[in-house]
Amino acid sequence: MKAVVKTSLNLPGLKSQYTGKVRDVYFLDNGYLVMVATDRISAFDVVLPEGIPCKGQVLNQLAAQFLDLTADILPNWKVAVPDPMVTIGWQCEPYKVEMVVRSYLAGHAWREYKAGKRSLCGVPLPEGLRENEKLPQPIITPTTKAAEGHDEDISKEEIIARGIVPADEYEQLEKYTLALFRRGTEIAAGKGLILVDTKYEFGKRDGRIFLMDEIHTPDSSRYFYSEGYEQRLRNGEHQKQLSKEFVREWLMANGFQGQAGQKVPEMTPEVVGGITDRYIELYEKLSPEPFRKAECDDIAARIENNILNFLQNNR
Repeated sequence: MKAVVKTSLNLPGLKSQYTGKVRDVYFLDNGYLVMVATDRISAFDVVLPEGIPCKGQVLNQLAAQFLDLTADILPNWKVAVPDPMVTIGWQCEPYKVEMVVRSYLAGHAWREYKAGKRSLCGVPLPEGLRENEKLPQPIITPTTKAAEGHDEDISKEEIIARGIVPADEYEQLEKYTLALFRRGTEIAAGKGLILVDTKYEFGKRDGRIFLMDEIHTPDSSRYFYSEGYEQRLRNGEHQKQLSKEFVREWLMANGFQGQAGQKVPEMTPEVVGGITDRYIELYEKLSPEPFRKAECDDIAARIENNILNFLQNNR
């Protein structure tokens, strides 16, 4: 299968469009937002040179399932999934922060801790923690939302002091974040997984807070396998995980962390195929149904036709 790394859709009522790190977003004048989950892949806030076949389908379909499974907690932006790689939903005014929640000391949090920091986004961390150890309780470590470049850690106090989010609304975002994380943790546990950390994005529509974007996918979340977790922790071994962290680890092992002057290592067909397999593995671990590749000779045409059919039937 070929990877879809770029779209250029001709949609009726198109007001504007935006190309993110991994998604192409189209804003229509009827209030709809069309989000195409491409097969682009990013790490360390850098879009890598090769696309990953099936990645967009995996992320889009998993996110749709989790949006449905959390719709009782708060409303979300999703309206329909007319194509395996597309979600159509409501345009919202996004909050300019991402709500990152962590229950284990892993990834970025561990790298900061290992470097000697004992506070993350204003949240104090106890001494003596090991990599991948469970924290006393889940913590929220928000980041700014950068249109380009790196997101940056920021504290709750600074968010409120700078007027990025009003205090009362931020308190509500925290409540929603923890409730969503509890739900995600419960679902993961039922599948033999540990939801280590994740991020949520929120926006407002008609004065109400909406959950936006994808949730609980391997691009926005980190999962460990429950079986063997304690033994690996005691032995100081790497955890078996299903997340995009394995891509970051491969890049770091080959001398790339997104820093100036560093070159992305060659992504051979074997590397690309291995990443596809890992994304499908996570899908089948989390979803009640096996993954079915949406085979098609012209994926771009399929995507556009499916969107146009939906818009024609939902004017």
